[in-house]
Amino acid sequence: MSNLELLDPINAFLQCRTPQAWIDEAIRPENLSVLLVDHANCELKAAQTAMLLLRRYAVDKESGEALLAWLKPFEDFVYRKIGVGNFSQHVNLSKKLISKSNFEHGDELISRMVLLIKEELHHFQQVLEIMQSRGVEYENLTAARYARGLMKYVRTHDPVKLTDTLICGAYIEARSCERFAKLAPYLDDELNKFYVSLLRSEARHFKDYLSLAETIAAQDLTDRIEYFGEKEKSLIQLDDGEFRFHSGPPPNEG
Repeated sequence: MSNLELLDPINAFLQCRTPQAWIDEAIRPENLSVLLVDHANCELKAAQTAMLLLRRYAVDKESGEALLAWLKPFEDFVYRKIGVGNFSQHVNLSKKLISKSNFEHGDELISRMVLLIKEELHHFQQVLEIMQSRGVEYENLTAARYARGLMKYVRTHDPVKLTDTLICGAYIEARSCERFAKLAPYLDDELNKFYVSLLRSEARHFKDYLSLAETIAAQDLTDRIEYFGEKEKSLIQLDDGEFRFHSGPPPNEG
């Protein structure tokens, strides 16, 4: 499947394209370090989100502790400045996860989310290596309003809380994929090849989140997907005073 074919369902799912004003801001040389650091943050947050879903819904206590241990070296490096950023010993989960007996979709959630976590952590390592090769320090950045802006519309009771969360995950992955594709032609050869290489896995993550939501809901989600699509579109199109990977366009100073 070509990259264009990969992007077809992404573009059909999203209700708007990334504004050119955001792309123009993202490719400014002075924003490269912020772009890379925030991209790394996004990869780690994606892994953390999947881990939290597994711990909350799908796995027993011991398995939940194994998931925490898997991500701890990455979190120690980013949040506590522990380690040098070499995670070669932490690529894979240390044990087989045990599904909770009272959640019928546990095994499917585990199989999809464990693969997603593994890939997101690998992407995090790749971004970090690019940063290190370019002398970009891992500075602390405030989070974009984007994910929080979506999640505030998630209903607070299950099972619809889980369904809404999975739909939000689909939108975040789809937007990431769309932005990688939009940015790639403007970047240097190394970053161009890297961002293009991410398209296939990000497109699959979007589909995994969406199909899990549809399976768990066991009903038509068209209206709910449309609802979150409208919220996502607003976040992407609304002017944003702080540049981040998922921010809106900069304010029009003219």
